This record gives sequence, structure tokens and C-alpha cells, in this order.
Amino acid sequence: MADSLMTRSHNSQPRGYQLSILNTINSTLLLRARVVLPVSQPPIREGAVLVSGNRVVAVGRWRDLSAHRRRRTVDLGEVVLMPGLVNAHCHLDYTEMAGQLPPPKKFSDWLKLITEIKAGWDYSDYTASWLNGARMLVRTGTTSVADVEAVPELLPQVWGGTPLRVFSFLEMIGIRGHRRPAAIVQETVERIDSLKGYRGPPGLSPHAPYTTVPELLRLSAQTARRRKWRLTTHLAESAMEFEMFARGRGEMFDWLQRSGRDMSDCGLGSPAQHLERCGALSERMLVAHANYLGKWDAALLTRRKVHVVHCPRCHFYFHHDPFPLRRLAKAGVNVCLGTDSLASVYKARRQTVELNLFEEMRALARNEPALSARKIVRMATLNGALALGMGGRIGELAKGSFADLVALPFAGKIADIYDGILHHEGDVAASMIDGRWAIAPTPS
Repeated sequence: MADSLMTRSHNSQPRGYQLSILNTINSTLLLRARVVLPVSQPPIREGAVLVSGNRVVAVGRWRDLSAHRRRRTVDLGEVVLMPGLVNAHCHLDYTEMAGQLPPPKKFSDWLKLITEIKAGWDYSDYTASWLNGARMLVRTGTTSVADVEAVPELLPQVWGGTPLRVFSFLEMIGIRGHRRPAAIVQETVERIDSLKGYRGPPGLSPHAPYTTVPELLRLSAQTARRRKWRLTTHLAESAMEFEMFARGRGEMFDWLQRSGRDMSDCGLGSPAQHLERCGALSERMLVAHANYLGKWDAALLTRRKVHVVHCPRCHFYFHHDPFPLRRLAKAGVNVCLGTDSLASVYKARRQTVELNLFEEMRALARNEPALSARKIVRMATLNGALALGMGGRIGELAKGSFADLVALPFAGKIADIYDGILHHEGDVAASMIDGRWAIAPTPS
């Protein structure tokens, strides 16, 4: 059943437009748009993108590229053609939990509730949830996603159910000592080595400092360096976590101590300083959230070239203190955007919520009115690509980049292009991932 569901999801096309021609990966396509926005370069009026196979071979003005021989032409009409969005932190597994977890009074209450819900799910629940989340992302303009995989048994089958470029980070938890950290890491490495057919290389995800022991963090970091993998973790997400590590006390400290966690690593500094002591901070690390930082933490993250993923709607859901964006930006930290999961997005009665990076951009704009639309769009494209080690290949339209791009209806002034993107609602008009149409354009 899961296999047939994934096949239908991958092969279904919401629109048809000479698909037998447009999805021929060896063909050369010239895509025309009212505006082409490379993001890494200024917008191009009456622009075009030349695609050969799964790569962009040229970006420029239509009149300059239209003379190219041996190409097929697709006129996308009154749209802005831009790189696909890069979602740097997501939990596709939990998509179907939307609305099941009301905003908690305490972060630990949410942890307990989601653990209870997960205990009642089986393989088919997680499969359907993962695939539904992937469909949401494709419809709303994401082409690359960093997904924390709590159910590694889903891989690699679910990859075949989506055109997304998925970077699967396999989650590891170990706090009670029932299993040695070395065994946990080794099992995860063996599982990754067995995986085939990925578009985005997998990585490691020690879940969070409070759900791991120092040795698991150390071994994860050492393995990532040796294998040249990325790794991600949830860092300083709650005030409770900060109090636990910085002061060795508080509700999370007491709860985890009762659960059998060795708390000797607490009371020694902030969560970020804890990761530093474990040797886990490096340019390969993406930390999700980083909502609560010590005085010198921003400088520490900069020195170690760590990437921070901010999830604005999740931040609102938990009513955290204001996100320290200005401190991080002033220190030079690369900050990008993620959706997190729908288990931590507020859902009003009769409201429908979905995984949608445009919604995250708008939530950030509401929280940071002084932040320009241009910077927000870069956080959802270029910055995410840099965090994933994919700078120059995704998150921008440039010679040699992957042909991952989306088209949005746009009839405004070129000077307002970034505001127009920020306020886009609904599905994208077209989406191409790795040189193939994920959402084919409607004939003009």
C-alpha cells in the first residue's frame, strides 16, 4: 500500500504541458519569464534561464539567450522565475499531527504529549504523514528540504514518492545508558551507508543536548568530519533547556534526572557552550532554533562557522522570548529559515495549516519589521544553501547551479520584486527540481 501511494504521489502532475517533452532530462530548455530573479544577482526584466539536463547553463536577458540553437522554448508568461526555496529544518514525519498539540504552557508538556502521540503511530501513519508533508512543500515552492528523520525505516522508499531534493538527517537519542553511544552512531552510519538513490546526501542528527549524552555528541561530530557529512541538532530551543545547562536546575533538569539521565554535564554553561565542550560546533553543523543564548554565544557560533535555522511560526507557537536575530546577524552568523513540523505550528479552529516557507517568511517579517524583504528571501534561498554545503548549486540561479526553480505570478513593479515574493500566497505556478517539472506550467 505504501509503495502504491508513493508511486502515485511521485508520478502525479497537477498540470499538463507537453510533459513528454518538458520532462526529457537530456533536452535543452529555454525558460522565458517577465522577471528572472537569480537572488545572487539583481532581477532581470524580460529574462530567461537556459537549462540543459539538470543544470542551469545560462541566465540573462531573453533577447540575448533566445538565439541559442538546439533548444526548446517555454514561455512562462507574467511570472517571476527564481530559485526554489531551501527549507533548512523540517520534520516531515509529523505533518499529520497538525492541530493535535495545543500550544503548551511549558515546553516539557509538549515533549511529553508528542511522545505519547508517536507511541500510537505505526509505519503507515508515518509514511502517509511524510508524503503529505512533501507534497505541501512542493506545491508551495520548496525544492530542497533538510528533514530530520525520526523513523529511518521509511528510507529510502519515501524518497521515491517526491521530486524534492531531500537531505535526510537521521535522528539519534540516547540519555539512559541502555545503549552505548558508539553503538548508536555505528548503527546510524551503517544505515546511511545502505541507502541508495538520494538527491541530497544524508547526515546525522543527535536530537538535542538534553536528549543525548556528551559522548554521543562527540562521536557524531567526529563521524561527520571523517565522512564529510552535515549534522544538525536542536539547540537552546527553550528557556528550560538554557536553565538546565547554564544553572543545573529547573523543571527540565528535574524531569530528566527522574528519567535516569546523567546530569553531570549541567551547570557548566549555556547549551551552546556545552556543544563546544563536546567538539560538536563546526561549519558542518546546523543548529535549529538557538532561541536562548549566553552573552558570548553568538561570537562562539560565528567563530565555529555554525549555521542557525530559525523557524518563525514554531517560535510563535511556544511564545518564546524574541529571537536574537540582530545579535546573530551582527556577529556574522549565517541564519536561514525552516518550517519545523506542523506539530509545533498554531492551528486555529477550522483553520488549515501547511508546511509553507512563504508563511515562515511572512511570520519573520511581522516579527522583524525593520528586516528587508530582500534579506528574508535570501534567508530562504542562499543562506539555506550555504548551511547545507550547497552554495552555488541550490538557492540561486547561476551557471552550473542545479535546475531547481519556481515561478510565481507577478505583475508588479520590478523595484517591488522582493515584496511581491514575500507576499505570495497559494501554490506556485510552476516548479522544476533537478531539471524535471515537479509542477508543470500551464500553457499561456
